[in-house]
Amino acid sequence: MGDLEIRPAVPDDVPAIVGMLADDPLGAQRESPDDLQPYLTAFERITTDPNQRLVVAVREGRVVGTLQLTIIPGLSRRGATRSIIEAVRIHADERGGGLGTRFIEWAVEESRRLGCQLVQLTSDKSRTDAHRFYERLGFEASHLGFKLSL
Repeated sequence: MGDLEIRPAVPDDVPAIVGMLADDPLGAQRESPDDLQPYLTAFERITTDPNQRLVVAVREGRVVGTLQLTIIPGLSRRGATRSIIEAVRIHADERGGGLGTRFIEWAVEESRRLGCQLVQLTSDKSRTDAHRFYERLGFEASHLGFKLSL
């Protein structure tokens, strides 16, 4: 798979991250790589929050993947801490080569290292390939998610 580094994102990574977020039918409707200011503002909020991990996968100096890991302490499940994997994206040139598996395995191991007892994620109902991918990695479609746009 070649040398791959998974590291915290830095401000210079934001254009590549936004490009990956916009590079699919759903993202193309809601992302705007032409104006990075809202993303840079969000990046600052994320990176100053100790319960957030925004990371990138880098190969040969090029950002080829991203995900955000959120750590949530809670009372349910006897005071369990959980993590949420969000905004997983793999660059189009890298899909199908095992990077997604390696990236999710990293997120699960990082969650374990941080003391989480549960890892969860959501995936848009239209992303059936992603659902199969997550199930292959041991995730179970156990809940029905809801959203309310504000």
